[in-house]
Amino acid sequence: MKNFIAHTDETRQNMLREIGYSSVEDLFKQIPVKFNDFKMKNPLSEMETQKRIKALAHKNNTEYISFLGGGVYNKFIPAGVNYVAGRFEFLTAYTPYQPEISQGTLQIIYEYQTMISRLTGMDIANASMYDGGSACAEAVLMSHRIAKGKKNKALVSNKLNPEYKEVIKTYTWAQGIEVEWFDEIPENTSEYCCVLVQYPDYYGEITMLSKPDTTFIVCANLSALSVIKPPVEADIVVGDIQPLGIATNFGGPHAGYMACKEAYMRQIPGRLVGRTVDADGEQAFTLTIQTREQHIKREKATSNICSNQSLIALSATLYLSLMGEKGFREVGIMSFNNAHMLSSLLAEKGIKTLNKNFFNEFVIEVANADEFLAKLKGANILGGIKLDDKHILVAATEMNSEEDIRAYVDAL
Repeated sequence: MKNFIAHTDETRQNMLREIGYSSVEDLFKQIPVKFNDFKMKNPLSEMETQKRIKALAHKNNTEYISFLGGGVYNKFIPAGVNYVAGRFEFLTAYTPYQPEISQGTLQIIYEYQTMISRLTGMDIANASMYDGGSACAEAVLMSHRIAKGKKNKALVSNKLNPEYKEVIKTYTWAQGIEVEWFDEIPENTSEYCCVLVQYPDYYGEITMLSKPDTTFIVCANLSALSVIKPPVEADIVVGDIQPLGIATNFGGPHAGYMACKEAYMRQIPGRLVGRTVDADGEQAFTLTIQTREQHIKREKATSNICSNQSLIALSATLYLSLMGEKGFREVGIMSFNNAHMLSSLLAEKGIKTLNKNFFNEFVIEVANADEFLAKLKGANILGGIKLDDKHILVAATEMNSEEDIRAYVDAL
């Protein structure tokens, strides 16, 4: 990112011209001057307001059986996650900038980094990113720094989450990095600053990973890593931590993760917490290797991100702690089994699954996607994400019982 420069009058006029206005005043004419047209009813007491809100809330149908995926999954969340994360010591808008912040917060972040490193097979992880999309984009910029700016092209898989692709486009456009999209990795990739793939890909397919002759970025589903091989071939591993005890919440808030090999430690954006000993020889935690913009690094900063998602990272840490290695693997196996059961039952109905190898998400081919999903919705089932007129992305997790799966098939 370039240093901030305020808009000039010429810049403002160019912006207004692009959107069809001649002045700032014209731009804001669409806002009503008076707000007297609202037909407000008489005020209600607190008790009456609560009753009214509850009555409105009951109009929402929240009892759908969900088979949605595409990056946001309906996962079991132990009660202790939200109980601890909601404590006042953690539930704050403050972002940890200074190395001397609360030892409790620092230790949580340190444990989070350790868990992410173990899951991904990488040497080091940062203290979280905004979300999976920004983590992917930051990884591309990181690879550009690793190449010392000598390679201005990035190679990104077409089978990456579409939302992540849009974020990458925005980040790379601002940095002058050209993105090329691929279905199959070419043999020679040395001219690119990186190759980025998703594992499993957006359509649920698990493919073998092979290290290209450039920086290798893998966007991995952490939930899938409970049962499949971690992407140790990668130089940088990124993704979203939503499957780790974070509610769907209409799509957010989420958090991203980023891990890498030790050789690239000084290029990783965001925060790193280290463990050391204090003057009394006691264990202590501190922020370390801070190469970010608020530390007067300016153009040398690894990122212009001004915050991380430490509260969401805390929730992920609590989730993994409460589930344990055994529990985490068990729910992964349950998700795998449920998805494959659904795929098999659909096949008996003549509905083809297009995947060869998948974890808990797969693509089916139907005659009419809209009619297919509408029929399921009529049975209170969210049947998947429409990809096009004949293809639907379906996901199953440990939250889908055998009865749910059979209800899905019976509704057809």
